[in-house]
Amino acid sequence: MGRRMVLTLLAPALALLASQPAVSQILPTIEHRDGRHALIVDGKPFLMLGAQAHNSSNYQAMLDTVFPMLDEMHANTLEMPVAWEQVEPVEGRFDFGFVDALLVAARQHDKRLVLLWFGTWKNTSASYVPEWVKTDIKRFNRMRAPDGAAHYALSPHSRTTLEADKRAFVALMQHLKAADPQHTVIMVQVENESGSYDQPRDFGPEAQKLFDGPVPAALRRKGTWREAFGVSADRAFNAWYTARYIDEIAAAAKAVLDLPMYCNAALSDPFAGPEAWGGASGGPDWPMIDVWKAAAPHIDVVAPDIYNRDAKAYIAYLDHYARADNPLMVPETGNASEYARFFWPTLGRGAIGFAPFGMDRSGYSNYPLGATDVDDATLSAFAVKYRLFAPIANDWATIALARPTWGFAKTDDGGDQSQVLGRWKVTAQFGLPQFGERDWTWLKWDPPEWADKPVGGGVVAQLGPDEFLIAGDHVRMRFALADPAKGAKMQILFAEEGTFENGKWVMRRRWNGDQTDYGFNFAEEPVLLKVRLGTYR
Repeated sequence: MGRRMVLTLLAPALALLASQPAVSQILPTIEHRDGRHALIVDGKPFLMLGAQAHNSSNYQAMLDTVFPMLDEMHANTLEMPVAWEQVEPVEGRFDFGFVDALLVAARQHDKRLVLLWFGTWKNTSASYVPEWVKTDIKRFNRMRAPDGAAHYALSPHSRTTLEADKRAFVALMQHLKAADPQHTVIMVQVENESGSYDQPRDFGPEAQKLFDGPVPAALRRKGTWREAFGVSADRAFNAWYTARYIDEIAAAAKAVLDLPMYCNAALSDPFAGPEAWGGASGGPDWPMIDVWKAAAPHIDVVAPDIYNRDAKAYIAYLDHYARADNPLMVPETGNASEYARFFWPTLGRGAIGFAPFGMDRSGYSNYPLGATDVDDATLSAFAVKYRLFAPIANDWATIALARPTWGFAKTDDGGDQSQVLGRWKVTAQFGLPQFGERDWTWLKWDPPEWADKPVGGGVVAQLGPDEFLIAGDHVRMRFALADPAKGAKMQILFAEEGTFENGKWVMRRRWNGDQTDYGFNFAEEPVLLKVRLGTYR
């Protein structure tokens, strides 16, 4: 057989091979450096520009309602539920057909995946456990109320439930190890908003005995739970045993496939203090982060699901979770347009990822938590930001791991916000036109039509002592010396609009004259500016 004929016969196979993503031998992981963090994908820092599908979009027939919207919004990562009832409908028999279809679709659309394991807990309930678990109340124990009545949530003290959940989750990891050698899946969420509502813990006999005993040594407190934690005792107790339960599942799964794993939190009031009520008791709500960190060392990230439209509350949540021992990630937030501005302060706190919830065209809306409808304007509020950062997801994540960053969003009062970075003070102002000063009286001007809307924000990265990378929308940014020497004045040495290509800065144009005389003014379409400052006397 001639060489030409061999190549002709091999052509279809070679074309198919060429269309497959390159296999990366490097597992995704999380890097920690001097209190900053990065999600490492294919050996490089990666910014997750995410979107989460609705809960019931986790079927092959629904994928055509999901991926086109992600393409429109320039997302690089899909967060998608995989349910225990889905993969083990019959005890001991596993079906990963949906997972395989999801992997194929994600690769076709050039998206990474975060799998959300809906097991023992989904928004605290047992709604996603298999029917054979739901109906066998003797084997799979529910929490008990103080009067002995059954509670809706499964108990974190049930060894039988833990072993069954663990077996199914480990089977999922074993399947991923074989089916996903290129690591399309970059993270896994273990359970979903674990804990309980209506009562703070399990009051069954076994749980009560543990509650009356000493707290574990790892918590570095003495006495019983009540003596050690006071008014927070019930919540701390439930947090410890819920976290231990989930950590055992995560540890077994990581022994098979060591992907980064996280747990998400239903949140209480960010200003209420450790006794705060309102979040799911037992989950990684912000007052219990330290308990979770001690109890669940195999969980890489605890993350807030934020559905609060008040900017000050939102930023308070970010500050609770952006810790030296915890990478910031917002795996769920509202998909209404006013939530899009919170991308900026999330990014500015070094986040490894951000994802609005409910980004598909399945026809469902979780209003009032999110939008009544993800129409073109709503989608665009997120898409314009993702479009700017999608080509530079690796570059930004690399910078954020090494350099100071700050981000901000317009608050309800629209007031100025400032931050000092080195010798420079950065100030953000809202509701201004691109030309002129707020206090001018000689020139009549009207505020922009968006001035009173909940839009606007930006981010700043300090590249060097006098050099910054900035981006934003519906905002004016100004720089000044934070503590000027006598007679010293600030000057802009250059301001370049551009982007990164192959890790190198590529200028599109310079801003000067009107574009810089009144600060750096960002309108509806965000752009990236590289700015160098200097002084003169």
